[in-house]
Amino acid sequence: MPREKKVEQYDVVIIGGGAAGLTAGIYCGRARLNTLLIEKALVGGLATYTNEIENYPGFPEGTTGLGLMKLFQEQAKKFDVKFKGTDVQKVHLDGEIKKVETFRNIFEAKVVIIAAGGRPRTTGAENEDIFLYDKGISFCATCDAAANTDKVVVVIGSGDAAIEEGTFLTKFASKVIVSVLHDEGIMDCNEIAKEAALRNPKMEFVWNSVVERFEGEDHLERVVLKNIKTDELIPIEADTCFEFIGYLPNTDIFKGIVDMTDRGYINVTRNMETNIQGVFACGDVTEKYLKQVATAVGDGAIAGFATEKYIAESEIFEEQILTEELSLSYIYNAIDGDSRAYLTTMEKLEDEVEAKINIVDVYKSTGIADRLGVKEYPCVVVVKDKKVVEVIKGLPSKEDIQSKL
Repeated sequence: MPREKKVEQYDVVIIGGGAAGLTAGIYCGRARLNTLLIEKALVGGLATYTNEIENYPGFPEGTTGLGLMKLFQEQAKKFDVKFKGTDVQKVHLDGEIKKVETFRNIFEAKVVIIAAGGRPRTTGAENEDIFLYDKGISFCATCDAAANTDKVVVVIGSGDAAIEEGTFLTKFASKVIVSVLHDEGIMDCNEIAKEAALRNPKMEFVWNSVVERFEGEDHLERVVLKNIKTDELIPIEADTCFEFIGYLPNTDIFKGIVDMTDRGYINVTRNMETNIQGVFACGDVTEKYLKQVATAVGDGAIAGFATEKYIAESEIFEEQILTEELSLSYIYNAIDGDSRAYLTTMEKLEDEVEAKINIVDVYKSTGIADRLGVKEYPCVVVVKDKKVVEVIKGLPSKEDIQSKL
C-alpha cells in the first residue's frame, strides 16, 4: 500500500536553488511570504562549481562561486525562507492552489516559481565526470578565462558560442586549440566569427575530431581527441577544456504543462510570468541572451517582486472586487491626465449609489484588469454576484453609470 504523503502549505514554493531561485526567495521572504525553496542537489546551482567570479558587482577582488552562493543562502535564511533538499517528481499547477510533489511530501502554494536552471551538454567521453567543473572541464569562458592566463586550453565545438568564447579566451590563454567535428574550414558558427577565428594566431583547429577521453591525476592534464575518419588518437596537453556543445534546461517535468520553446525553455513575459496564472519562471530555464549569476539575480528579483504583487492582487480581487454585492471598479492608467481627472467623478459617485467603488491603476501592473478580462483603459467594470455584468468603456457620465446599475 503506497505511503500517504505529508501535505504542507506555503505562500510560495520555489523549485531550484541557484542564483535566480535564491534571489526570488530573498524577495519573497522579505515580503513576509511563507516561502519554501526546493533544491535536489547543491544550493547555489552551477555557480558553486566556479572557482573565480570576477564580474559580479560588489566584489572588486573577486570571489568564489561557492562563497557567493553561501552568502545568497544566508540572506534568504535571514528572511525565513525554508529549504528542502529533495527532488521534485510532479507538479499540479492548475487552479488557485498549486501542488509540488516530492517523494514524501506534497507542498501546496499560491505561487510556484520555476528556477530549476539547466545543465551544459557534455561529450560523454571517458573520464569526463571525473574532471567536471572545478577539476579542468569548464563551460564558462567568462568565468574561468582569467584563471587560464598564459595556459593552453582546448575548446570543444564550432558553433557561435564555441568560436566566440574561444576567441575571448585568446585574450588570456597562450594557445586555444579547437576540436571541430567537420572537415577543414567548415564550422557551425556565423561567417564573421569563423573568419576572425581562422585569422587569430592564438587559435589552432583539429578538424574531423571528437573527444575520446580525458586524462590527469587530481586535475585535467590531457585531452585525447580522435579523428573520426582515420581513428587516429591525438593527445593534447592542456590545463582546461571548455565545452560549448549546447545547453539543456531542466524543464522535463514541466513539459505539456507550461508553454515552452522548441528547445525546451519556458516562455515568460517581462514579469517572468508563464502562461499559467500564479506560475513564474526565472533564470536559465528561460531563453536568455546571457547565462550569468548577474542576469539570474535580475530574473529572480523580478519573479520575486511579481510574486508579491500577484498574491496581493489576488487578495484584493477576491475580497474587494469580485464580491457578491454590487461593486464598481474604475480601471485607469495614472499617466493619462484625463483618466486621473475622472477620479473626482468616481469619488462623488460613491456617495450617490449603493455600490462599493474600487480604483485600479494599471500603470505598474495589469494583474487585476487581466483577471477582469479588461484590455482597454479607462473603463468602469460592474460586478454583481461575483460576475462581471457590464464593462463601460471610456469615461462615462454619472448618468450613464447609474443607468447600468
